[in-house]
Amino acid sequence: MSGIADKLDKAYEDKPLAELVDAPVEALQGVSPGDAEHLKAAFNIKSIGDLGRNKYFLWAQSIAKLAE
Repeated sequence: MSGIADKLDKAYEDKPLAELVDAPVEALQGVSPGDAEHLKAAFNIKSIGDLGRNKYFLWAQSIAKLAE
């Protein structure tokens, strides 16, 4: 899982991917509990998996990649 651990809070660095997908969004470095609440209120995002599968984030990522 090299390259992923440094993107997570310390408590989640050794978790397997199958657990990380269900981890709260604030398990990602730089995402505060307040940020997580805003994501939940705006997009019903509660977990890392929800964030990764959110259609608006996927659309924005696709647009950004195509614009490169």
